[in-house]
Amino acid sequence: MSDRNVYSRKATLSLKISEFEVPPMQDLLIIGRKAPIGPEAVRRMAEALSPEQFTLLKMDHPKIEAILLRNTLLQMIDEKRLMNIILEEAERMISDSMVLRSELKIAVTVQREVELS
Repeated sequence: MSDRNVYSRKATLSLKISEFEVPPMQDLLIIGRKAPIGPEAVRRMAEALSPEQFTLLKMDHPKIEAILLRNTLLQMIDEKRLMNIILEEAERMISDSMVLRSELKIAVTVQREVELS
């Protein structure tokens, strides 16, 4: 039997299944300047899926056009401070044609000292 007559075809499948989340953008989307979906389309999608839950912030940045951010995050941390952190981390990995999604969890720790009398 020659090697030409032996034929084998195989496929390996790998599935990762998790619960679908609405909206699919998690806590924020970072939209590149030349991304295939623009800020206005992202805003409309967010509004259709989760009305009044997200804010679109336009950026003056060479690679990033806008950031769509969950409103509750803006209630917890000052917008300017939060944007500085997001931009500092995102600009290291984003290209102007990308859309990045991110999960952003904020945990606040409070410690108080009180007089015992």
